[in-house]
Amino acid sequence: MHLKLDLQFFAGEKTEKATPKKRNDERKKGKVAKSQDINTSILLLFCLGSLFLFGGFMLEQMTGFYEQSFTEFIHWELTEISVQQIFTSSVMKAAKMLAPVMVIAMIAGITSNLMQVGFLFTTEPLKFDLKKIDPIQGAKRIFSIRAVVELLKSLLKIVFIGAITFMVIWIYKDDMLMTAFTNAENSLAFFGRVTFIMGIAAIIALMFLSVFDYAYQRFDFEKNMKMTKQDIKDEYKNVEGDPLIKSKIKEKQRQMATRRMMSEVPNADVVITNPTHYAVAIKYDEEKASAPYVLAKGTDQTALKIKEIAKANNVVTMENRVLARGLYHTAEIGDVIPEEFFKAVAEVLAYVYRLEKKV
Repeated sequence: MHLKLDLQFFAGEKTEKATPKKRNDERKKGKVAKSQDINTSILLLFCLGSLFLFGGFMLEQMTGFYEQSFTEFIHWELTEISVQQIFTSSVMKAAKMLAPVMVIAMIAGITSNLMQVGFLFTTEPLKFDLKKIDPIQGAKRIFSIRAVVELLKSLLKIVFIGAITFMVIWIYKDDMLMTAFTNAENSLAFFGRVTFIMGIAAIIALMFLSVFDYAYQRFDFEKNMKMTKQDIKDEYKNVEGDPLIKSKIKEKQRQMATRRMMSEVPNADVVITNPTHYAVAIKYDEEKASAPYVLAKGTDQTALKIKEIAKANNVVTMENRVLARGLYHTAEIGDVIPEEFFKAVAEVLAYVYRLEKKV
């Protein structure tokens, strides 16, 4: 009893690697191994690069809008039309100013995902699922090992990136204090430069951590994808069909093929036998083939059935052990007999034709 329970336990343990079919099915559902930290670091890198490239353009647009607001809009009469015009102008200016960053951010998001999982479009994660709002399942996710690991990862990122950015600030602390004695333009340029250095340092740190995060995500994904031996058997049955059903189908196909073969025996010119183990029905029709061909063949019970049908339909049966065995093993049903048997079969057919003329 204990041995049986142990075997059932091990049979239900997920020890086998996921099959290609399961991987493909899970991929269609949007379940893939990827690190969000890689997405975040690439997104930050692209956005920081866009600010570096288009910062002057954005500053020009922003100062231009302020100038227009305090030199033109301030003199407008406050009406419904003027408010609408100011609002429309403000939205257009903001869209024009943010467009480069937004476009680059979209490119970064698509690029980071393509790098990790390739092209994948699925609506499965958007489908409504009651399990997602199940409080019990939600509590299990909150207090799971994975949740603890994610918490530790978040704390590590905060400490690691926080320490690096603090070091950058500490390096430039004296220069920051000196900005009190400079004009606004120089102070803005200094803080912009320090912010850019902090951003690059934080991105490099996040990319470094994302390598370990991606390795963990791959490990966790593979662990969750593992299957039991029974899962693999069930999948094989679903894909290839139940072996029992397949064997029954093959048996039915064999029976149908045998029936079709038996229906051709009455058309044979001669049945060559072993005499008990082999039977081969031969037909010669010069309109269908250039040489005699096999209509039916069989061993044991099938051979006995062929001889019975031949006898019932007055088809000549001849015993030739060597020829019967040779034809059975070298020619399939419908095939022309091999060349090495031409002479022997011709002699048999000649004998059969002489018998038929005498009759």
